[in-house]
Amino acid sequence: MASSIETQWQSQRERRRRLARITLILCLIIATCGIVAWFWVTQPLLSRPQSTQAVAVDPARLETDVRMLSGQLLPRDQTHPQNLDRAAAYIHSRLAESGGRVSEQPFTISGNTYRNVICSLGPESNERIVVGAHYDSYHEYPAADDNASGVAGLIELSRLLSHAQLPLQVDLVAFSLEEPPYFGTAHMGSVIHAQSLNDAGISVRAMLSLEMIGYFSDAPDSQSFPVSLLRAFYPSQGNFIAVVGSLGESSLARRVKRAMLGASSLPVYSINAPRFVPGVDFSDHLSYWKAGYDALMITDTAFYRNHNYHTANDTPERLDYRRMAMAVAGVYGAVINLSTSN
Repeated sequence: MASSIETQWQSQRERRRRLARITLILCLIIATCGIVAWFWVTQPLLSRPQSTQAVAVDPARLETDVRMLSGQLLPRDQTHPQNLDRAAAYIHSRLAESGGRVSEQPFTISGNTYRNVICSLGPESNERIVVGAHYDSYHEYPAADDNASGVAGLIELSRLLSHAQLPLQVDLVAFSLEEPPYFGTAHMGSVIHAQSLNDAGISVRAMLSLEMIGYFSDAPDSQSFPVSLLRAFYPSQGNFIAVVGSLGESSLARRVKRAMLGASSLPVYSINAPRFVPGVDFSDHLSYWKAGYDALMITDTAFYRNHNYHTANDTPERLDYRRMAMAVAGVYGAVINLSTSN
């Protein structure tokens, strides 16, 4: 009898040991998967980015362009093609001040002509970098952050890059018709441009879409996310700029983030996520993905932070031009980094 009890006790002890080992293995697997997911999604930098030479970005210049686009050139939606022409003419003139090669790409939708405005800098080359921002608005709203801020950043980039020794061509493109009802359709200005590059056999090293880069907040919990789990990886304050890409662009996102962090003191975070996550493909970089090019979005995270998105309250006085200038300096650093090495 004693021997039977001893045998049962040993058997139970062995089962507990096996269960403990299995539990430990499962915990290690879960932890490993968590670390891999964290690394894959957020692109943590394992070393401090090397600071690059700072460039001077005047917040007042950015504010001037934002106020022009979101004030005197309203409305800029698809039902006002004449105003979009006025906005295109203004952008054309501002880009031309850099001395770059400025051209327009007109296209006709429903009997109306719209146009992309393109400023090319650096030597003509079959491989190039594209930086873009849409200048149309949602309905008749001012659209200061969405997306006069991105266009103002594009204009400032033309000035900065005109003084750089670029080894390949950089195209700065102001797009029309990004907003609904044309978003996601073949009628987007960025689709027209991306397809034209593809048809011409142009190689795009990277495309950066500037989508809302002017709204920042230091208030607690001012930043929200499409998935609650992301709160563990990112700040709760909306005081950073984000680099957004698809799952296959992790190394590009990390490279751009590193370059941006080296070019200014503005916090920069990145995320690579499946395209079905709401917001990941909500801009013109989607058009370049469809054309087979690598593309990222540079953003203040839009409606995940700025609750004035697509409302009459998206006005110039609500933007932070000092931090917006830092974001533009970061994008400049990323373009220089991308252009000078593979």
